[in-house]
Formats: sequence, C-alpha cells, structure tokens
Amino acid sequence: MKKRLLIATNNPGKVAEIQALLTGLDLELVTPADVGLTLEVVEDGQTYAENARLKALAFAQASGLISLADDSGLEVDALDGRPGLHSNRFGPQPTSDQSRRRYLLEQLTGKPQPWTARFRATVAVAWPDGAVRLTEGICEGEIIAEERGSNGFGYDPLFLLPELGRTMAELSMDEKNRLSHRARAVRQAIPILLDIQKA
Repeated sequence: MKKRLLIATNNPGKVAEIQALLTGLDLELVTPADVGLTLEVVEDGQTYAENARLKALAFAQASGLISLADDSGLEVDALDGRPGLHSNRFGPQPTSDQSRRRYLLEQLTGKPQPWTARFRATVAVAWPDGAVRLTEGICEGEIIAEERGSNGFGYDPLFLLPELGRTMAELSMDEKNRLSHRARAVRQAIPILLDIQKA
C-alpha cells in the first residue's frame, strides 16, 4: 500500500502546484479536505522556516500523516524586503490577491525602477512524532507596474522573470514548476520524500 503524504495547505493554487511537482513519486497525495481535516494554523513565526514548520507539524499531529507545508513570500528591495513574511496579509484588511497587488504598486509609486524582487519559499516535511526537515527555494525577478497573465495566483501577474520577458502568471504550469521558488524548494525535498516512500 502506498504511503500517504498530506499536502498541508487550504490554498487550492498551492495544492495544484505541489501535486504537479510530486506526481512522479510513489506516494498517495492527500489534501486536508480528503481526510476531513479543517485546520487554520496561526502563522506567528519570525521566519518562513518557522511558519512552514508550524503548519507542517500542526497538520501532521492532527492527521497522524506525514505532512508537507510551505511558507513563502515576496521580498521587494525598494520596500526593504517587504511584504516578506506578511505577503498574504499585506495592505488594509481584509485582503484579496487583487487588493494586495494594488497596495504593492501604491507602495512602489515614485520609487526608481527596476523594482528588483524575489520570491522565497521554505518547505517543511513533518512527522506526527515531531520530526521536521526543511528545504528552501528562491526565484529572482522584478515587479512591473501593470498586471500581465492569468495563470498563477497572488503576486504572479506583477512578477517578471527578466530572462524570459514574461511574468509568473504568463507561464504554463510546467514552466512555473521548473522555475518558481516553491518548485525549487519542493524539488529539494524530493530526496526526503523518496526516503518516506522506501521506509
């Protein structure tokens, strides 16, 4: 019987990305909804690693399954690395993807371009007994003043990959899963997941 791995997020965009990245593994990938789990984790860590660890451990202990969670953020140099850890809660509350993008551009108004930036992600794989392993991925780019593309979510329509001349939201899922910060962090975690598969 295949070992089960819980993708510890309630974000459908993240679920789709992570499932696509892990399709080659001999693991049964399940979501919180699949196992009847409703859990909101307070992300009060001071780093991406702390938040990813909090989420993965909470889901692993609540479900009894090995769980994979990520925490990620957008760091804009002209804003001294903001929104960073607060990327999901950036701007007047409550926020939506669209309002966060609008607020980001308001904060950048008048600042010299290019607005260099990076997406950073940390992935945590946690066991119900409390063990956790971490990996990280970074994707460099810049923020542009107008949204482009309809794929992706979050800040993707404003995040330009200069070497491609396209935003993250203009990439296909296959392309995004080669280049994105989350893809890089998840790929780094694959050796950990292969060990689970063999255990």
